[in-house]
Parts: sequence; C-alpha cells; structure tokens
Amino acid sequence: MMEKSFVMMKPDTIQRRLMGKVLSRFEEKGLQIVAVKMMHISPGLAQEHYGEHCERPFFNDLVEYITSSAVLAMVIQGDDCISMIRKMVGATNPKEADLGTIRGDYALDTGRNIIHASDSPQSAEREIALFFQDSEICDYSMPDSDLIYEE
Repeated sequence: MMEKSFVMMKPDTIQRRLMGKVLSRFEEKGLQIVAVKMMHISPGLAQEHYGEHCERPFFNDLVEYITSSAVLAMVIQGDDCISMIRKMVGATNPKEADLGTIRGDYALDTGRNIIHASDSPQSAEREIALFFQDSEICDYSMPDSDLIYEE
C-alpha cells in the first residue's frame, strides 16, 4: 500500500551537518522524497505538533529545543513506508536503538535524538497537514519503480 509519512530532521541533525547522510538513507532504500522544507518552527506550531505530550514534564523543553534552530521537514512516500521508516529511525531512546538505525548510529541522548517520524497513518496525515500545503507536495513517478516494487 503506497502511503506518505512525515519525517523531520531535528535541530541536532542540522547543527551536526548530518542532513545529507540521513536523507541518503531514505533515497538508498528506494523511498520517494515528495516534499522538503527547511524551516524554523514557531512555538505555536511546535506546541500543536507535540500536543499529545502537553501534560508530560519534558513538554516545555521539547518545544524550546525544536524551535531553537532550523529543522528539515519532509514528506516521504513508499509502499508501507511508515513502518519501514520507523524501523530505519530506531528506538526513541538512542541507547536502545539498534546500530544501523539512524538514531543508533548518530544519536546519544533521548532529548537530542536526531529525527522525528510519523508513527501511524493518522499521525502522518495530521503532521503533513501541519507542515505542508497540498500544493507543496510533488507527485512524480520514479523511472526505476519496477526495480523497487514487484508488480
């Protein structure tokens, strides 16, 4: 099933100059990057994006961190890509993330865990709508899709 996921490289990825390495993993896997936007997230957008954590003690620190520097927001498309991307990203706590995952290879601390990825189709739809207008998402065919997906 072809689906879309929201993925965001957090300020630590940008500051540590890891964007290219992280982005290349998705492309090398055969996933399709259909929208990309470097941006500074406003406190209001951060609070809305992380709204499910608003009662947690780390919420204010999370909002402060995610608004502290630029992020790279993306929409990535592929066959059942949400679960695939979550596996590629690794556990939220980098100390529990397997080596070979993005967090397992690059992150050291839960509060600076490099990347966010949607955890369900419902979250993906909500998060994509928060960060992108429909007109910003590019629909294009990949000429090598028959090498990636079996008909």
